[in-house]
Amino acid sequence: MWWDALLDPFRGKAVTIPPMDGAFRPNTLLETAETFAEAAHPEALLVHEGRLLVASGADLLAFPLEGGAPVPLHRFETPISALAAFPDGGLAIALVAGEVRILGGRFDGRVVTEVAGRRVHAPTALATVGDGVLYVADGSARFSADDWQSDLMAHGASGAVLRLDLVEGDGRIVADGLAWPAGLLVEPDRSLIVSEASRHRLVRITGDGRSKPQPVLANLPGYPARLTRAAGGGAWLALMAPRNRLVELVLSERAYREDMMAGIARDLWIAPQMSSGNSFLEPLQCGGVVTMGVRKPWAPGRSYGLIARLDDRFRPVSSLHSRADGRRHGIKDMAEIGGVLFAASRGGNAVLEIETGAA
Repeated sequence: MWWDALLDPFRGKAVTIPPMDGAFRPNTLLETAETFAEAAHPEALLVHEGRLLVASGADLLAFPLEGGAPVPLHRFETPISALAAFPDGGLAIALVAGEVRILGGRFDGRVVTEVAGRRVHAPTALATVGDGVLYVADGSARFSADDWQSDLMAHGASGAVLRLDLVEGDGRIVADGLAWPAGLLVEPDRSLIVSEASRHRLVRITGDGRSKPQPVLANLPGYPARLTRAAGGGAWLALMAPRNRLVELVLSERAYREDMMAGIARDLWIAPQMSSGNSFLEPLQCGGVVTMGVRKPWAPGRSYGLIARLDDRFRPVSSLHSRADGRRHGIKDMAEIGGVLFAASRGGNAVLEIETGAA
């Protein structure tokens, strides 16, 4: 409430985060998963025409579902940030440069850089409906799609979900004021579930934008990224980084945060990361000290690997983990087919393969 800001200096304020418990009870299912393919910083996955498409930097790669060497499909000028497909086989490909390109299908060659007067600045997720409707999650009006940490540290809330009818040319802003929308899932009633990363929650919005976002799952223990439909009902949710008490404290200290952002390299900020333990210059938190060459799995981490299985009401029922001592961190996207869940571990430079029966 508004009076908390007045009373906190006198009564104190606790920095709390949700525990990894219940459906989020830690395990090693991600850390011990099979490696489907090695890929540099995989950002997005899509099952398309019997192949698994992987966005790795500026390269779009196609892997046979049974495994094997990839076929390079296209190299762009800037890294890919999201993928989606139309029913006719056309691909929508979002780029960090701030545009969405269509390859193949009836809209081949179209380039989307603006919707309803808003420039596409940070396309973080895509979704298609029918033959020509494209939804774009625009993470921020200030930072690019590969700079979520800066938007988080700046307390950004300039994200939006954009709707474009490629047939009619009609565009609309269906939701704005979002804190880094990072995932989209279209429901049967044409509403959308949006993962709002920096507010660690999922919200529902109507496809026409006529109502305000309604929370459906709040106070997650990590920062949510992409959503994908689960074959047995419900959905899979990627959480790209863990929440951390030290980070929560830094987020509440404006002067410290601004000095840190101005004078220190982004990879060394006290902020969530896709991977950690790569440099002795990284900030160290009590409990995270490496002793005798061993990092404790329960140590407070700057990075983590986490996927949640949600039921049809978007309540968590189970999860897959790569803990603080693991390497399969920074899960950004997933794709399921034939009883197998593929997961893109950006921090682990790998695409993982998990039997859904084990999840």
